[in-house]
Amino acid sequence: MPANSALLTTRPVRTCIGCRKRASSSELLRFVAIESGPDQFRAVPDPARRRSGRGAHVHPDPACLALAERRRAFGRALRISGVLDTGPLAEAVATAAHGQGVAVTEPEHTQ
Repeated sequence: MPANSALLTTRPVRTCIGCRKRASSSELLRFVAIESGPDQFRAVPDPARRRSGRGAHVHPDPACLALAERRRAFGRALRISGVLDTGPLAEAVATAAHGQGVAVTEPEHTQ
């Protein structure tokens, strides 16, 4: 068995924007920013990893979420400027922290 064949079967590794530790993407919660108005965004969880746009990852732990907020890491990670509502993401992290899984919410489409 070639040495590099083990690399083909491993999961992708991502970095938590809160604690800055690297982990398998399956251990982290991906989220994306959905525009909700001019210079207004919502951080929406993407547990299926299917939403379009630039995503970022955080451990499903309230401590990592708080650390990311304190470090102001959301704007840098998502490459956005403006106001970011982390409410939907905070709810998903709190749900996951209580062992109930991650809530999947669809964004409201405004036109």
